Amino acid sequence: MNIRNSTSNIGNPTPFNAPIGVFDSGIGGLTVVAELRRALPDERILYVGDTARVPYGGKSAGTVTRYSREISDLLVTEGAKLIVVACNTASALAVPELASSYNVPMIGVLEPGAVAAVKATRSGKIGVIGTRATIGSGAYSRAIYSLNPGVSVTATACPLLVPLIEEGLFDDEITDLVLSRYLEPMLKSGIDTLVLGCTHYPLLKNAILKICGDRVTLVDSAENCALAVKAILARSEHAVVEPHLDILLTDSSEGFLRIAEKSLDLKIDSLAIRSVGN
Repeated sequence: MNIRNSTSNIGNPTPFNAPIGVFDSGIGGLTVVAELRRALPDERILYVGDTARVPYGGKSAGTVTRYSREISDLLVTEGAKLIVVACNTASALAVPELASSYNVPMIGVLEPGAVAAVKATRSGKIGVIGTRATIGSGAYSRAIYSLNPGVSVTATACPLLVPLIEEGLFDDEITDLVLSRYLEPMLKSGIDTLVLGCTHYPLLKNAILKICGDRVTLVDSAENCALAVKAILARSEHAVVEPHLDILLTDSSEGFLRIAEKSLDLKIDSLAIRSVGN
């Protein structure tokens, strides 16, 4: 597949085939795209990967919000009928400020994950792993406590995981060691439910399961976000002409296609480079 520079609208979308707009800082949001494809196989999807500015997890709230606004503006310009913020950091820091700024629905991955975690826990002890920014915001804890004040939440920042995932080190002893360092204290605290509070993390699901075993239920925010999007679209009158997956990256990424096609079994119909922001 050729990668092209792009300035014009993708496929000239009309209200009848308007895409679902999805964005993340890098490859992590592809896990949301994969779940959207499973839940809504006939939909058009336009994904923006902000590969020039990945990762978002160590950046300030103001910077994440600015990046998120720039990409949301792009998606709206491209005719998106709904914006999926496929990034837990942006969901925590930017969605509360931006959601009312657009005339299309905006949904993050955080709230659906919190709802699923509360439903899944048996002991009331829930663990959350995410980037420094997501965990530092306290957004998951607040969302979970708002649903059930009686649960206990243990939240751990895992800043080394996104770089390992972006390098494609899904099945690697270094990744296993890092995961063990992060997860063992949480397991000792007795959690029975673990929220994968970063859309990159489902790519490490097998490695996480090796450490946690069947004593812990994993909550995949990507999967639950896709189900929430399906529920929103079920109430709309949007018609779909044909499924399509268009990708816009803000910089070239050597591993992007490999992970999309081999790890997530995604067929990409077009891939282009688009500059966003300054």
